[in-house]
Amino acid sequence: MSLPAHAPDPAPAAPALVLGTVQLGLPYGIANRSGQPDEAMAGAILAEAAALGITQWDTARAYGEAEARIGKARAALPAAARARLEILTKLSPLSDLPADAGPAAVGAAVSASVEASRAALGQDRLDTLLLHRAAHLDSHGGAVWMACRALRSTGIVGRLGGSVQSPAEALRALAEPALTHIQLPLNLLDGRWAAAGVPEALAARPDCRVHVRSALLQGLIGGLDPALYARVFGADGPAVRLFVKEAVARFGRASPADLALAYVRALPFVHGIVVGAETLDQLRANRAAFAAPPLAPEARAALEAERPAVPAATLDPAQWSRP
Repeated sequence: MSLPAHAPDPAPAAPALVLGTVQLGLPYGIANRSGQPDEAMAGAILAEAAALGITQWDTARAYGEAEARIGKARAALPAAARARLEILTKLSPLSDLPADAGPAAVGAAVSASVEASRAALGQDRLDTLLLHRAAHLDSHGGAVWMACRALRSTGIVGRLGGSVQSPAEALRALAEPALTHIQLPLNLLDGRWAAAGVPEALAARPDCRVHVRSALLQGLIGGLDPALYARVFGADGPAVRLFVKEAVARFGRASPADLALAYVRALPFVHGIVVGAETLDQLRANRAAFAAPPLAPEARAALEAERPAVPAATLDPAQWSRP
């Protein structure tokens, strides 16, 4: 059965706040002082998100307890609130799948991941399924991606997408017509995407929805902690921190986090920004930040022209040194 392609999403004039849930399933974030919320707090955060009108929740099979906690919270919502939710989850990284696995084994692994997500989330149909690893577009002779497309053809999966780590992965993903959602890491210090032509590639795919993660760089940008800046940026830490601090004052923003979110919200190709929370206060602060205006075009241009050049490795938390 062939399903029609997704129609173009509305122009993202006001990017939505998308609730990130990795913090609800695992200890996460360089600036996380409170640790992973317990089950009661996770449920309270999810219920409050729904009450605040945050209707897109981002999760993954690999996020520990997150899917199960979402499923429990979702089931407790009134039917009308539940119907408004869109849960975006990600395929298992398939770390145990041998590189030489054949199509049958690959298909079984993909199906097992999807079935586990459906059970944990309490959904007969997954709203949106992303590849957690963009390499799965091509690995195993393309069998992982073919298995995902086959599940979409049955109606078990709605929209298909991919989570990418780099501009090269983004450009590869955007070349795949069946992929209609892309999630990428981007923040006010990161000029790689524009330099690689990703905004132009996105403009050529109006059917592809764009969510941005790492706008706060795991909370680093919002915290202005000198020790964390030094740990991530090394000798450049003080200069990078000063740039962020001065930009807050120059552009009249309420805080570094407000500046960071206002920057990404000003990008014309962004439909949603994934931001997590470990506490109710964080969630409410994030929601309030989205009520403030985004950066004006001239302010965004000035910030982009003057931001310090930082090594790509410092923009990837997977490459940060651990304490």
